[in-house]
Amino acid sequence: MNHSELLASTPMFEHLAADDLRALADSLIERRFAAGEIIMQLGDRGTSMFIVAAGHVNIYLPGEASRRISLKDVSTGEYLGELALFDDKPRSASAVATTDATLLELDRDTLSRYLAQRPQGAMTLLRTLAGRLRATNEMLSRRAAKNVVAELERKLTWSQKLADKVAELNGSWAFILVLLGLTLGWMLINAPALRAQFDPYPYVFFNLLLAILVALQGPLIVMSQNRSSAKDRAQAETDFQVNLKNEVNIETLLRELGELRAELHVHLANRAPAREAAPAAPTRT
Repeated sequence: MNHSELLASTPMFEHLAADDLRALADSLIERRFAAGEIIMQLGDRGTSMFIVAAGHVNIYLPGEASRRISLKDVSTGEYLGELALFDDKPRSASAVATTDATLLELDRDTLSRYLAQRPQGAMTLLRTLAGRLRATNEMLSRRAAKNVVAELERKLTWSQKLADKVAELNGSWAFILVLLGLTLGWMLINAPALRAQFDPYPYVFFNLLLAILVALQGPLIVMSQNRSSAKDRAQAETDFQVNLKNEVNIETLLRELGELRAELHVHLANRAPAREAAPAAPTRT
């Protein structure tokens, strides 16, 4: 995959015209990182973003070995560090190559020259960034803790509700007892002693009805099971977001507590010499 095709598959640049993609791809700088090599550090001054051309990269918040918080794994076609293109603030996270990786670097000066020469590409890029900003604001405005099962059930169609009811009925004693009662009643109605039997032994019509029932039950049960799996995945994603939010908050509290403790030690150390240098108060006789 050449650089133009890679940019076309990247969400940030996918809406650019073909000639705009080629012009931007020619200005990218290829960087290679070995597995375990640090790409960027939290707090460093950054002026460029990276697009993953090959390999895998992990974005994380640094800390001790037991406190390192993994935020996201990015692979081919994804990017990182894009905020550095638009502000002079320090990096908000660290990144490390988890495998041998090839990254394409786009710095701020190159992007500025590109946008000045191609205003139509600039408008397309700004629309893409605005859309991502809206999505981020919407995500941040929602609480991480939510009842995803209730939200999924509220959006169910009548056919999906029917599939869930069928699956719930099939897993109950009521269904077993009803089926046994229906079978015994069918056998009694079609007993050889009765002249009004309409489906004599071996009950061909009854077997046909059971076959149709089983054929209908199978897809409905599978539909309900697939939806149950989707609920489990949604719950797992919500749990991950809640845990990640809690870990980030705890890490922030620990860092602030450490800074407060260091300031307190400095304050106490500065007060001790001043106390020793103060003259003793005269005593009255």
